[in-house]
Amino acid sequence: MTDVTRIAAWNVNSIKVRLPQVLRWLESQEKAHTPIDALCLQELKLTDDKYPHAEFEAAGYISLAAGQKTYNGVAILLRRAALASIAADSDTAFIKTVRNIPGFEDEQQRTLAATVCFKGKQPMRLISAYFPNGQSPDSDKFQYKLAWLNALHAWLKTELNSHPRLALLGDFNIAPEDRDVHEPAKWVGQNLVSPEERGAFQDLIQLGLTDSFRMFEQAPKAFSWWDYRMMGFRRNAGMRIDHVLLSEALKECCVASRIDKEPRTWEQPSDHAPVIADLSL
Repeated sequence: MTDVTRIAAWNVNSIKVRLPQVLRWLESQEKAHTPIDALCLQELKLTDDKYPHAEFEAAGYISLAAGQKTYNGVAILLRRAALASIAADSDTAFIKTVRNIPGFEDEQQRTLAATVCFKGKQPMRLISAYFPNGQSPDSDKFQYKLAWLNALHAWLKTELNSHPRLALLGDFNIAPEDRDVHEPAKWVGQNLVSPEERGAFQDLIQLGLTDSFRMFEQAPKAFSWWDYRMMGFRRNAGMRIDHVLLSEALKECCVASRIDKEPRTWEQPSDHAPVIADLSL
C-alpha cells in the first residue's frame, strides 16, 4: 500500500530485555514493505540515561523517551526516512513535547506527547500512554487509576482543541467490551473490565476519539495481551487492552488497523503484541 503512514504501539515489558525483538520487528516490517513510521513504546523500565538511542539511530529511527527506573516509562520512535526534511534530526523532530499529564502530580512516567511532521503531511500529535493497571477494584492502586483517567480525560480535551490531528496509542489496561476478553464470565467485577474503567474508555470516545481497530471487520477473539502463565498465548486466553485511538481528522484517513501477533511467538517475548493503524494522510 503506497503513501501510507503507519503508527503503532507496543508494551515491550522492558526495553533492555526486548530491544532485540523491537529491532527485529521494525526490520521485518521494512522488509515486508510495511515500514512503521511511528512506534509508541510502553513499560521501558529504565532511566533516560540507559535508553538505547544509538541502537535505534542505527536502525533508522530517532526517539524521545521518558524513562523510570524499574517501572513504567514511555517512548516515541520516528522513522527518519519518513520525516519531513525540516524535522530529520532529533532536535527538531519532536515539537511541543509534554512529559506526563500537566497539572497531575505523578512520579510515574506514563505519557509522552509530541507533534511530528512526516514528508508532505500536516503535523500530527502523537501521545504514547501507559495507563495504570489498577490491581483490583478494592485497592488504592485502582483509585489512583481512576484519578489518572480523570486527569487524562481533562487534558485530552484541551489537547484535541489545540491538535485536531491527534492519536492516542498505548497500553490502556482496559478491555472495552466483552468481546475483548477471552472468557468474559470469569472476569466480571475484576480489574481491566470494571464498569468504572470501561466508562472511562467510553468517555475518551465521547471526546471525539475512535477505536481504530473497531473501524474494520476483525476476527473474533482478537487480543493484544496474553498472560505468561497457564499457557495463555497458546490457548489464546488473552485480552485486547492495547489500542490506537484516533481523532475525527485522523479517523477519516484510517485505512486499516490490526494486531501483529507474530512477535509474541518469538523467544523471550513481551506479553503484549504490537497494534498498528495505517493512515492515508
